[in-house]
Amino acid sequence: MSGDTGWWSVWWVEGIGLVAGVLTPFSSLPQVIKVWRTRSTSDLSLVMLMMAVAGIALWLIYGIAIRSMVVTLANTIPLLLYATVLGFKLRYR
Repeated sequence: MSGDTGWWSVWWVEGIGLVAGVLTPFSSLPQVIKVWRTRSTSDLSLVMLMMAVAGIALWLIYGIAIRSMVVTLANTIPLLLYATVLGFKLRYR
């Protein structure tokens, strides 16, 4: 079976990418909601948030550079979410 490039193997790989592309970007959504509701960011590390925003921004630039719609879209949403949390961290400290 190794080397088989049938439609099912392509579907399987695309399916994994799709699940990862949905789960990863929205993983920070619960944190955004919690910070929005409580207006508290004291338990969040400023350095971690800055590193996350910078890393995701670089992945986004990389996705654009290689013209990968999947990489670009999968990093646009988390960049917006993490940037929102970072903005709250800076505002509510």
